[in-house]
Amino acid sequence: MAGAKTTEGMSPGLLKVTERAKRNPKEKLLALARFIDVPALARSFGRLRKDAAVGVDGVTVESYGQSLEEKLQHLWQRMKAGKYRHQPIRRVNIPKENGKTRPIGVSTVEDKVVQGAVREVLEAVYEPSFLKCSHGFRPKRGAHDAIRDLDQQLTRGAVKYILEADIVSFFDSIDRKMLMEMLRERIADESMMRLVGKCLHVGVLDGEEYSEPENGTTQGSVLSPLLGNIYLHNVLDEWFERTAKPLLKGEAALVRYADDFVIGFERRDDAERVEKALQGRMAKYGLTLHPEKTHLIDFRPPQLGGGKGGASFDFLGFTVHWRRSRRGRWMVAYKTRRGRLRRAITAVADWCRRHRHEPVRAQHATLTRKLLGHYQYYGVNGNARSLSQLRDRVVAIWHKWLSRRSQRGMTWERYKVLLKALPLPAPRITVNIWAKP
Repeated sequence: MAGAKTTEGMSPGLLKVTERAKRNPKEKLLALARFIDVPALARSFGRLRKDAAVGVDGVTVESYGQSLEEKLQHLWQRMKAGKYRHQPIRRVNIPKENGKTRPIGVSTVEDKVVQGAVREVLEAVYEPSFLKCSHGFRPKRGAHDAIRDLDQQLTRGAVKYILEADIVSFFDSIDRKMLMEMLRERIADESMMRLVGKCLHVGVLDGEEYSEPENGTTQGSVLSPLLGNIYLHNVLDEWFERTAKPLLKGEAALVRYADDFVIGFERRDDAERVEKALQGRMAKYGLTLHPEKTHLIDFRPPQLGGGKGGASFDFLGFTVHWRRSRRGRWMVAYKTRRGRLRRAITAVADWCRRHRHEPVRAQHATLTRKLLGHYQYYGVNGNARSLSQLRDRVVAIWHKWLSRRSQRGMTWERYKVLLKALPLPAPRITVNIWAKP
């Protein structure tokens, strides 16, 4: 039946593709473009956020959804006839915690629909091949799974040295020709390859300035995370597990979430060899490790001489460090990265300033959502102190801006009565990173 879905959320045809890809990981797959039909486009549309930013045509998800069947039929006909063209993306620059900006590309709704359908097919082909060390933008995996994986590697005791790596502008640096060659190792359907190419080779509209980059995939596009995973699966994961790791004298483990990764080592000489080899491996594929953000860290427990409790590194918004347990033993701990905590506090202060004249209950509802959202990600075992710091600062910031609503201000005593009636949520641990990933 057209458009039918399995219990895993995948159409029966694509489920067969996944099973075949799993049985024959080296086989080139044919006739993949036929799985991008009207039901596939409809599924892709259904996955879009209703409040997603608009592209260069100004069309919203809601307006595109009107007469949807007719629009998807027309889109599918154009794709079959080879007449579909990806429109330019609209560039938006998002502030980063270091004061710089990150360019995000916003595609039109129609192009997002096509990208999502392409991603569904590519995911069916590649998901069985991805390694366990890869956690980012994969079904039923997430950042907390990467943290759990890292924690298990660290607490087992074999990992004593950490290579903390940072790839400079990863998505902008992907070599498109090399990426297409990687895809052709598994895909023998030129119709599918042309469609991927149309999603890759798109113009960029930054304000009134138009450009056509020769390299990279667009950050913010539906398809880019999967293409990035395919690229690093070949460049890093397979190379480390199949080539580098067997040559090492001690144990080693890679943990990757998209382009963020760390490698743990039992021996320092192994770590130094891999760090040197990794520089050349990345350069071969057009990638560069940031010289100031790539470090080899002695992360042995303090009782073994590893930094006297001061050794730490950052991963996925957390600072990983050593601290003493209640029984006085050293243990691996996770706290919110200082820059992320500062950014969260600044964002709340800015929001309270801009919305200080809204009804108090409306302000309370929004601040509650912001705190609960923060707890949902950063509420991992042992991070209660950082969560409390944020909550305390939100309490103080809200009082400051409520006091500026009028000349009378608001005394602390009145504010305490308000907080009793409208309490801000207390810090809570929401994620057990000690559970098996």
